[in-house]
Amino acid sequence: MAKMMSHRKKVRRRVGRKDTKTVFDKYDLYRRAVQSAENDVQFLRDTYKELKGKSARVFREDFCGTFALSTEWIKLNPRHEAIGVDLDPEPMAYGKSHYFSKLKPEQQRRMKLIEGNVLDPNLPKSDIVAAMNFSYFCFKSRDLLKKYFANAYRSLNKDGIFLTDIFGGSQCYDAIEDTIKHDGFTYYWDQTNFDPVTNEALFHIHFRVGGKKIEQVFTYDWRLWTISEIREVMHEVGFKKTHVYWEGTAKDGSGDGNFTRVDHGEACESWIAYVVGEK
Repeated sequence: MAKMMSHRKKVRRRVGRKDTKTVFDKYDLYRRAVQSAENDVQFLRDTYKELKGKSARVFREDFCGTFALSTEWIKLNPRHEAIGVDLDPEPMAYGKSHYFSKLKPEQQRRMKLIEGNVLDPNLPKSDIVAAMNFSYFCFKSRDLLKKYFANAYRSLNKDGIFLTDIFGGSQCYDAIEDTIKHDGFTYYWDQTNFDPVTNEALFHIHFRVGGKKIEQVFTYDWRLWTISEIREVMHEVGFKKTHVYWEGTAKDGSGDGNFTRVDHGEACESWIAYVVGEK
């Protein structure tokens, strides 16, 4: 059973080495602590190939932030195109200066960045739409979640897939601060509360760099959705099939970063999964 707090699904697979003593770069720390974009895009590519028997070309990253996934998708194949969508100009500006600027000119031409709303009905068509890092948990009502899923469905090409990640487990009902030490910094995942009436919870990410703990660098006010709810809404908006990919377990009881399609999960203290809808 996975014991690691779910938001840190990728830290065990990516621990970088970089001097963080001089500059506090919250987006760099976030990527190193939480994300593994290189692995994620391979999972996206392989999952599409598994389900559709062919290769995807156009990937859209909703709630893209610094659009690290889109950047790695572009690098993965010279035929790949990526679209990043986010309302917040700050992380997008960071991505432009730190990631986009390092792409080759021909790679830059294959990426489209949209500072806009994922509910916009006029978003470009794609083969894959992904909402990662539990970003869609910001939709607290079923009606709004359904509106977003319906928009994702409409904007997919004929053989498209829609992919979301999700976490859960009994530990998610507790107020807890969990800690992971990295090379040059410490990462804190802090759940301050859980409301069983609304299924809402408040989360913070803190970092300790150079002996100083910087509190509430990122804050998430979320509703915790369940796998069954996500699948039901996907079917309601038109997806003909849904699949669950469950994370395996390492020897120490934590997640091993490998996801397999399953019909049933485990009653873990903390688990990670992907839910995929097929158009």
